[in-house]
Amino acid sequence: MRRTAVVTGAALVVVAFAAATRVADTREGLIAEVVTLLSGMVAVGLLIYGLAARRPGASQSPATERLPFSNRPRTPRDLFLGVGGVVLSAVLVTGLALSGGPLSAAFGLVLLLPMIAACVYLCLRFLRASP
Repeated sequence: MRRTAVVTGAALVVVAFAAATRVADTREGLIAEVVTLLSGMVAVGLLIYGLAARRPGASQSPATERLPFSNRPRTPRDLFLGVGGVVLSAVLVTGLALSGGPLSAAFGLVLLLPMIAACVYLCLRFLRASP
């Protein structure tokens, strides 16, 4: 099921890009725009499901004891993901500022605030847990 979702999502991404080349101020162009938006939305959902869902038989056995989330050791991956997210958000907001002006950058910053907060949280957790 996961592979089917990934393949279908990838196919819908191709359909979205193909439909995006036909967008215009005509009736056919508006239909192409709707196809682009809907297939892109469904494609993202299918790709997230296909890449992030757990396998049906891959449940944890009770013999393996897991540490509570707060007591897990922090790995360098947390720092890498945190810094990468902050850098990505800075690039996106800078691109918005250069192409759309300061108002677009402000709107983009507001939309990216949850991502920035989570990335800063990952960085701070790593730094606090380091000896």
